[in-house]
Amino acid sequence: MCGIAGYLGEGNQDILEKMTDSLYHRGPDDKGFLFEGKLGLGHRRLSIIDLSQSGRQPMSNEDGSIQIVLNGEIYNYKELRKKLKQQHKFKSQTDTEIIIHLYEEIGTEVFKHLNGMFAIALYDKRQQKLFLARDRMGKKPLYWGKFDNTLIFASELKALAQHPSFKKEISLEALNKYLRYEYVPTPYSIFKNVYKLEPGYYLEYNGQDIKKEKFWDISFNKSNLNFDESLKQLDEKINQATKIRLMSDVPLGIFLSGGIDSSLVAYYAQKNSKQKIKTFSIGFKEKSFDESNYARQVAKYLGTDHHERILSAKDSLEFIPQIADLLDEPMADPSIVPTYLLSKFTKQNVTVALGGDGGDELFMGYDTFVAQHYADIYDKVPKFLRDMVAKTANLLPTSFDNISLDFKLKKFTQGFEGNRNYRHHRWLGSFDYKQKEKLFKQDIWQELKNKNEFTDIDNYLDGLDENNYYDQLTYLYLKTYLIDDILVKVDRASMFNSLEVRAPLLDYNVVDFANSLPVDFKLKGRQSKYILKKLMEGKLPDNIIYRKKKGFGMPMAEWLSGDLKPLALKLLSKERVERAGLFNYKYIEILLNDHFERRRDNRKLIWTLMVFEMWREKWFN
Repeated sequence: MCGIAGYLGEGNQDILEKMTDSLYHRGPDDKGFLFEGKLGLGHRRLSIIDLSQSGRQPMSNEDGSIQIVLNGEIYNYKELRKKLKQQHKFKSQTDTEIIIHLYEEIGTEVFKHLNGMFAIALYDKRQQKLFLARDRMGKKPLYWGKFDNTLIFASELKALAQHPSFKKEISLEALNKYLRYEYVPTPYSIFKNVYKLEPGYYLEYNGQDIKKEKFWDISFNKSNLNFDESLKQLDEKINQATKIRLMSDVPLGIFLSGGIDSSLVAYYAQKNSKQKIKTFSIGFKEKSFDESNYARQVAKYLGTDHHERILSAKDSLEFIPQIADLLDEPMADPSIVPTYLLSKFTKQNVTVALGGDGGDELFMGYDTFVAQHYADIYDKVPKFLRDMVAKTANLLPTSFDNISLDFKLKKFTQGFEGNRNYRHHRWLGSFDYKQKEKLFKQDIWQELKNKNEFTDIDNYLDGLDENNYYDQLTYLYLKTYLIDDILVKVDRASMFNSLEVRAPLLDYNVVDFANSLPVDFKLKGRQSKYILKKLMEGKLPDNIIYRKKKGFGMPMAEWLSGDLKPLALKLLSKERVERAGLFNYKYIEILLNDHFERRRDNRKLIWTLMVFEMWREKWFN
């Protein structure tokens, strides 16, 4: 697990070293550079497999005609190595080297054969081509941009910014999308002319032209297996996916929240380990959002070596001003705070951790999937009655409790109307069209008002050969919320602490199988994750399997009217807002006052603006 950076075009060794060294946190164990003509490849190493100097990158084939830097892990590298060792001489025990030799055999088909999480830059000297590739599910980040005749790339934007060709201009289109989604969706970035490479794609650059090719995509090839046969297959696939992710030459552990996904991973990890698996959880002194007792129960039940730290709200609040250091793009998921604190605690004991990411997207575990169950019924209610329900919901007293009844009803009714394809992103997101019309300065809004903020969803659905609405929803969650919120949160929080996190449920074999199942195996009436819960019966305590989903929540509504109020007022002061020249301060003042006076729960709107301002302050002041 590492950080990569580089360019093809204009540059020098000093630029390359600055780009690479800005990623120190992603790989504090070692660094390596290749500077050759117009090519620069840089690598920061977090040593996981083959800790010796022979694992140093950039790495090459025997004659130096192929050069590579890799961020990630290839879990099937030993299997691939066996097939290659008769034709090629290996100088290391790393997974990186097999990519080089497999590329020599089959060219860009190599990416289809890799089971893992990766961001790769490979240079073929004979063809004089640079290839960038990103893993199927987008576990590892890869940014790129072309400025004049120079292509620059890196694991994080902060590295791109070290290259003098990089132009630091906010993309208003991306900002418009951020305010709706609470993140900048792939392939956009917050900066003009800088992009995130799409998962399952590789990019080819010959010094002039850029070409992108898809080597894998999420599919829904339906299985003919009955429920019991599906249970057996699911057990085997998750077991195998977890087993291969226990491969490590350094200490390894499990993120354990006490929810079904992380508990499931802990179960399969302990099943495949001869020693007690280390599990890690954090809890909070504030009982309303503390889940540590569930994690403790699972650890005791499975017999793991459990490590726990109880934190106070102060620990979270002290970290919040550092969010901009962590994120190179604004991303307004407040659970990045506890994810960072958990990563920091876990890193004190291990270098690799397994997590349960992907379970909610693959098995319809979010409350929004259950809400869709009700939406199918609500759709049949006449529009004038729905309008009455929406008005009534708006009159409900505001509660600052986490996911309170009034919050859910208001979100449901406000997000329901309009294009059905966009409904879930309206439920999940922040500023709607009318709110952005009030927020943006008039000249900026004139530029944005006719742009469809949901073009990404249209593009995904246009290319999807699947008519089942629930499968379409799964596809969209995997392509948007998972990639650009959940995985970004985990990657940045963990790698900022030099910790690698692996996700067994996002093994593409598990993904393909989960997507082959009938919808009612996953969402049965109002029961989400149905097959996953049935799978874990007898393997975990029933109260863990069937307890209500809570998530890694933060009491943001309360904090914004209490301990976080001074920071909110500072970041969103009239002076700052007017200096930035993007937003109308009067509207922001109304949002703040309505929240402080508890007239409305504006937590999502205010926090989305605060994160943007923390980011803008860091990058532009």
